[in-house]
Amino acid sequence: MRTSLVLLFLLFSSLFNENVLGQNQSADAEKTTVRFATFNISFHRRSEGFLKKKLATGKGLNFSRIAEIIQRVNPDVILLNEFDYDEAGQGVADFEAKFLAVGQNGQSPIKFEYRYLAPSNTGVDSGVDLNGDGETGTPNDAFGYGAFPGQYAMAVLSKYPIKSDQARTFQKFLWKDMPDATWPIVPETSKPFYSDEAVKVFRLSSKSHWDVPIDVDGKTIHLLASHPTPPAFDGDEDRNGKRNHDEIRLFTDYISNQCDYLYDDNGKKGGLAEGSHFVIVGDQNADPNDGDSHGGAAKLMLNHPLVNSSFTPQSTGGAQFSKVQGGLNDSQTGNPSQDTADFGDHNVGNLRIDYCLPSKTLAISGSGVYWPAPDEEGADLVKATDHRLVWIDIEK
Repeated sequence: MRTSLVLLFLLFSSLFNENVLGQNQSADAEKTTVRFATFNISFHRRSEGFLKKKLATGKGLNFSRIAEIIQRVNPDVILLNEFDYDEAGQGVADFEAKFLAVGQNGQSPIKFEYRYLAPSNTGVDSGVDLNGDGETGTPNDAFGYGAFPGQYAMAVLSKYPIKSDQARTFQKFLWKDMPDATWPIVPETSKPFYSDEAVKVFRLSSKSHWDVPIDVDGKTIHLLASHPTPPAFDGDEDRNGKRNHDEIRLFTDYISNQCDYLYDDNGKKGGLAEGSHFVIVGDQNADPNDGDSHGGAAKLMLNHPLVNSSFTPQSTGGAQFSKVQGGLNDSQTGNPSQDTADFGDHNVGNLRIDYCLPSKTLAISGSGVYWPAPDEEGADLVKATDHRLVWIDIEK
């Protein structure tokens, strides 16, 4: 029995190394699957326009590392979290042309024909004192934390056509319009944390929520992209944890079409039609077992009756790094091979917070987390960001 298990493990490792850590796979035309991925690449900078300026040079070790990871995994559709937004999309264009389209460290170039960009709430001033410190106009008073409009934004790249004219965004949806919202209460006073003035203008999404339809050989798959606020950097009222919970809830209501309350930025109401294909992607900042998320937020997605969570992406490096780093990792209950982020080992620990979750209308044939073990090829690349690329393969 032990010999059989060892052989199975070696076979899995071989397949993982061939598919994820080696060269790009065969020509896309020969593929019978479509690979969806999400990756928080930490392409955020302190001042507006600085990222765009740096990408324009075509130089930068971390830019090259991120590009190489993407080339190794070779996704067909990918959401990039924490990519500073510029209206013309020049930063994304330069990253594609000067890094992704250039073979990194012996990898094959990768080309995405289509992209989707839209504004983010990060850095957009609310005009009121959102965090209750008596000041206005600070990054904490923006609809989503940020020093300038579009910091920590998102971008979608795709080899398949994007139906941009059918895309829906929920940047301006107000938290107060969600029924039974999880509003924060100050424990000492049992009063609402947010003022009436703040509640009137408070947008639920800390960045935005996007429904981006992708045409995969005639089949429409809705890419549901978001990046909820971290359930941290607050107080006993847990205002960020509760906002994170409701940001995740937005899409679980949306896929159920139990959201007559929900309106997009063009005023259209309601959610996905019954039987629609979808993939929920993004850095959700919520672990199903560990961390500080509120009310089992991640399980709203994982346990949803319309979500196919039969495959849990894993890596060889997650478990090894958890063991070597120790700290809070030693007391966590989740499977460390499923971790997708490497955080402070004495404050947060490594967590599973990045997800690719398809609808049950879609069949999964494989999945993974790009986190090689220290002795595996490509291990040094993960220094570029504290998150790991997560992917799933969907049968066409």
